[in-house]
Amino acid sequence: MASVVFYFQVHQPFRLRRYSVFDSDPFYFDTKKNAEIARKVADKCYRPATSLILDLVKRHEGRFKVSYAITGVALDQFQEYCPDIIDIFKRLADTGCCEFIGETYYHSLSFLYSREEFKSQVDAHTKKIQDLFGQTPKVFRNTELIYSNDLAHYISTMTGPDGKPRFLGAICEGTDNLLGYRSPNFLYRPPHTGNNALGKPFSLLLKNYRLSDDIAFRFSNRGWSEWPLSAEKFATWVNQINGNGYICNLFMDYETFGEHQWADTGIFKFLDALPEKVFDVAKGENHFNTPTEALTQFEPVGEYDVPHVISWADTERDLSAWLGNAMQANALNETYRLERLVKARVAAAASGSDPAAKDNARYALEDWRKLTTSDHFYYMCTKYWADGDVHKYFSPYESPYDAYINFMNCLDNLRSRVTV
Repeated sequence: MASVVFYFQVHQPFRLRRYSVFDSDPFYFDTKKNAEIARKVADKCYRPATSLILDLVKRHEGRFKVSYAITGVALDQFQEYCPDIIDIFKRLADTGCCEFIGETYYHSLSFLYSREEFKSQVDAHTKKIQDLFGQTPKVFRNTELIYSNDLAHYISTMTGPDGKPRFLGAICEGTDNLLGYRSPNFLYRPPHTGNNALGKPFSLLLKNYRLSDDIAFRFSNRGWSEWPLSAEKFATWVNQINGNGYICNLFMDYETFGEHQWADTGIFKFLDALPEKVFDVAKGENHFNTPTEALTQFEPVGEYDVPHVISWADTERDLSAWLGNAMQANALNETYRLERLVKARVAAAASGSDPAAKDNARYALEDWRKLTTSDHFYYMCTKYWADGDVHKYFSPYESPYDAYINFMNCLDNLRSRVTV
């Protein structure tokens, strides 16, 4: 028996407008461009993919299940620019076959710089999911699957209103150098963590990066020896984990469907056929689970020790996508140095009686949090070759240096707003 866990990351940042050193207004974000991109990706991915998945859940009478980590900033843009996407996700949530995963609201690197801000963003994201979809996240994934033992310990000790642990487990990358001979197709436990609210060990779902990347990155590659990839062939690969695992974690960007892999590649036909092929290849023995179901159903088989930070980005699977050069390090350090000033301004305004001061402080805090979104630092990456091509694909800038200068101009203006 193979249990398939599908998890999709859904994220759109608030992109910055071109902001020069001579600009002085406090409007940093390109509203027109953000609306245009949100609507474009909704047309190409979010609307057709989510409608198809809703149809698959109904067609297979609840046997097909999925999970999503949707950032708060993406949900904000859906509500503003394409609210019907929220409605489709609500209908999917109502089926009971879709789980929403907890994370940071602003898709930030806050865990690395400020535990106070990290907790605030996780709390804000939880409330957003509760308000929109009526679920309280029970499984956590950090921005870009950034993970370490330290993160696991912190998350495992976070508690809910009832005083019990909030999260049953977490999602992270299954890296070869940490797994060694072991398979990612089992549950593992991090060191030095206790039990979750179910009385079971706080556990980890590890991404099977080979099978995940076959869909996310190699699907349309005509130079790939396995091209074209059929649903039947892929289901056979999934089934082959039997004997060396019991769970196949397929984690990828949701934009894989229709945006990164265009509709004319056959990606939607592949998705449409996949559940049936997964069921058929093992005569109904294989099935789909949500992350919470997997953590409830299975037991960890060993320890996954991650003393240094890993992620799912680039070939290195580390932090170099966001902290690989001096520009990125400087921008991140300066961003989090502003936290104390921004929050002090909010506290001072709250103790006063001036409504305008309160609004200005609230807007400054919101702007600062949007600037913590990891994409801004990703655009500053100076890698070359294969990873560099990926960074250039996502970046709206002509160069990493342009991204850095533009960001720092915005940050300098924000600093002036909270230090006056």
